[in-house]
Amino acid sequence: MKLRVGLAALGVLAGLWGVWKLVQTVAIPALIRLPIWLAGAVVADDFVLVPLTVVAGWLVTRWATGPGRHRTVGVVRTTLVYVGITSLIAVPLLLRQGKGVNPTILPRDYLRDWLLLEATIIVGGVIALVVQRFTFNRSRASSGDIGGR
Repeated sequence: MKLRVGLAALGVLAGLWGVWKLVQTVAIPALIRLPIWLAGAVVADDFVLVPLTVVAGWLVTRWATGPGRHRTVGVVRTTLVYVGITSLIAVPLLLRQGKGVNPTILPRDYLRDWLLLEATIIVGGVIALVVQRFTFNRSRASSGDIGGR
């Protein structure tokens, strides 16, 4: 119990220190815009990302009901999660490229780099699917369990 109270107190102190540093280093107009930005992030999450995730999960699950497809759901979902996460990380770079006070801060072609990363992830998912199908079919055929589950 004492450990929990100590960790809770440490967490509260760390939060208060963060608020103090935020107020100390960020200008007042930026502090006023911060809740607006955070509210926009909540709206984007609740009304854009969550519905897209639910629809993608529903489509993958519906696709997986076909014969023999239930074994590939994990690879497809993992690939989609990695594509989604890297896309979320890349969006600010794609939107801010070449803008701002110092355009040399983002000098790279982030759109090309992001597309290459997404293509690499998808190719990795396809390779995993092929390897999974090949190894699964070979192991079942070699074990003599051809007709079972």
